[in-house]
Amino acid sequence: MRSRLFKAQVPSLQVSNDDLAKIVDTTDEWISVRTGIRNRRVLTGQLSSECFPELSISLTVMFTPRWFLPRWVGSLGKESLTALAVEASKKALQMAEVDPDDIDLVLMCTSTPEDLFGGAPRIQKALGCKRNPLAFDITAACSGFLLGLVSAACYIRGGGFNNVLVIGADALSRNVDWSDRGTCILFGDAAGAVVVQVTDLVLFSRTCGAYNACDSEEDGLFGFDLHSDGDGQRHLNAAITENEADSALGSNGSVLGFPPRRASYSCIQMNGKEVFRFAVRCVPQSIESALKNAGLTGSSIDWLLLHQANQRILDAVATRLEVPPERVISNLANYGNTSAASIPLALDESVRGGKVQSGHTIAVAGFGAGLTWGSAILRWG
Repeated sequence: MRSRLFKAQVPSLQVSNDDLAKIVDTTDEWISVRTGIRNRRVLTGQLSSECFPELSISLTVMFTPRWFLPRWVGSLGKESLTALAVEASKKALQMAEVDPDDIDLVLMCTSTPEDLFGGAPRIQKALGCKRNPLAFDITAACSGFLLGLVSAACYIRGGGFNNVLVIGADALSRNVDWSDRGTCILFGDAAGAVVVQVTDLVLFSRTCGAYNACDSEEDGLFGFDLHSDGDGQRHLNAAITENEADSALGSNGSVLGFPPRRASYSCIQMNGKEVFRFAVRCVPQSIESALKNAGLTGSSIDWLLLHQANQRILDAVATRLEVPPERVISNLANYGNTSAASIPLALDESVRGGKVQSGHTIAVAGFGAGLTWGSAILRWG
């Protein structure tokens, strides 16, 4: 199995720390010191009133008060997460020289689909896949893209698939409370895609537990380690809530509580300190386990690529693994936490910038809501 040519796509609207300081009590210094973030990209579409009770209007309007107009008036249009994902996918396919009709599977890793029943089939249609390959969503928040890569590898090894399109895309700006400086400073929107392909000599790999495995040097996924802990859900969630405006429904007494009220998801609730403790404890352990499964040591790692959540987390994990700062991939200063899109977005920039090259070994780790976390040891190219 090999991964070829990540491609990422971001919205046009950039929101800086100074911009946020005009709508919440914060400063550029306060945000950057605590998170490493200076800018984020945000889709210009509809924002749930649950997450901005004072403004039951669109995000485009919310981000065009008087102080914002000179830069953005006349240039904003409604964007969609699906469109970002489709564009990233098209470019990944073009760069990998893979025709849409040769795709065997589409995995859309997202926690913010624009359809309750998932977005992968819409992307498959937009790409023009005439053979109707299977397409479905993977919901695992910030760990989603990593789970998508591992799933793609298992479909290739055990299912006979040749080309799997893995997409990481999220628009958490739609579920952020923009009056809460503890969360609104963190998140941005983006999409990234990669084509995962079978290699000529790979039939099975020891990382899938198969007997008579071929030489793992021919496989781009050396080892992985995946976990979840539902007890930690209380530290990071966006739970479903009933719409109180519909309380009059079902009040005729015929059937108590029926018809049910319309429901929506709340804005993101996060205990930052607990999430930090979880990440710096579990992620190094997971990477060490993945290295052990791969029969490798930390010295084998060329690059450490973590979900881009917070620079302090990246630094703490790198320190525990004794990985020098110059070997840690980080681009969250420009994009913030883009959830399932953060890993492909960071890797795309690193490949195009000449850092990550063919043959390099990368330790990749995702972690986030669920709680979920996991790691994989990959060879790029």
